[in-house]
Amino acid sequence: MHRSAPRLTRILACAAVPVMLVVAGCSSDSGDKDKKDSSGSSSSSTAPSAKASKPSVEPAKFTALPDPCKSIAAKTVTSLVPEAKSKGGTPANSSDLAYRAGCSWNGLDDKGVKGSQYRWLDVGFTRFDSDQTLGSGAERAQQDFGKQVTKAKAAEGAKKLAEAPVTGIGEQATKITYDLSKTSEDFKYATIVTRTENVVITLTYNGAGYAGAKAPSADDILKGAEKAAKEAVASVATAAADSKPDAPSGSAEPGGSSKASEKSTDKKAS
Repeated sequence: MHRSAPRLTRILACAAVPVMLVVAGCSSDSGDKDKKDSSGSSSSSTAPSAKASKPSVEPAKFTALPDPCKSIAAKTVTSLVPEAKSKGGTPANSSDLAYRAGCSWNGLDDKGVKGSQYRWLDVGFTRFDSDQTLGSGAERAQQDFGKQVTKAKAAEGAKKLAEAPVTGIGEQATKITYDLSKTSEDFKYATIVTRTENVVITLTYNGAGYAGAKAPSADDILKGAEKAAKEAVASVATAAADSKPDAPSGSAEPGGSSKASEKSTDKKAS
């Protein structure tokens, strides 16, 4: 009996070994599973690739505005406003002349017993830059073009109002004509709203006869407005060309030589 006790102890110890191996095996499987789950979780939670960025908008063509009081030729101003109070024009108030500018002329041409003729000419420029959120300068100008046309048609007290597109003035242009009674006289009005690339130009010309003088014809007022509007549009391109930096001195000319090198050679020769 005393010998059987150690034997029984050895049997129980050996029997316990498989149980421990099973437990260890389960523990090992669990660890592998956790690793797989962890691996799967990390791959599934990987952030998606960022969306492609929006293409940049087209740069605005014009980066400066002309001097509004010089945008219409002096000869034209004299013909449209014969007795302008200020030949050089009166600049409009602006917080930033690089984006908004204007000028006006007005005068009364006294013809004695034949009465007097009053004329008023006004031109305004608005420039738009390209913006990644708002769009290109040309697109923004096109939107403002529509707003200016609507504003011109909203003249209080306007009679015989008419609107029509105009060709040959900028990329797009609209004319608005109407009659308006004020200061006991009948005025003839013509407004030309035009867009050239990213700049919108609004030009208004009007006139009336005083002291018995005959009122100007609607056709003459419209023709005058169109002529001045064409000059205003052309001045935008001229201002852009003038704002570009001059070519560097001594730049190469056709033939591989330059003025600077030629002058230097002449000095050495002398």
